[in-house]
Amino acid sequence: VQLVESGGGSVQAGGSLRLSCAASGYTYSTYCMGWFRQAPGKEREGVATIDSDGSTTYTDSVKGRFTISKDYAKNTLYLQMNSLQPEDTAMYYCATDWCDVAPLLWSFWGQGTQVTVSS
Repeated sequence: VQLVESGGGSVQAGGSLRLSCAASGYTYSTYCMGWFRQAPGKEREGVATIDSDGSTTYTDSVKGRFTISKDYAKNTLYLQMNSLQPEDTAMYYCATDWCDVAPLLWSFWGQGTQVTVSS
């Protein structure tokens, strides 16, 4: 399994970014996938997940601002992030595993992409 994130960068508060995660090496459509983030000095937290049937979940702090989606033809996971705030600054990771495994315990992780939001 290989996951490669891209799309991070530096933006001002209120701006937008779209993260991408290119997946390979497994049956993409049958796994759960998600985005996680870790800020300096903080624990890694789940941001959004998407099930094999397309059902989504979001952490409360990003509801209404972030959207997770999958492109099955491109084997790519996306995270559209709008109305970004300084507290969204973190390293963002893509991850995947079977849906019956708790997200923070998933086995397969990308290398991360940095998102920095300035006020």
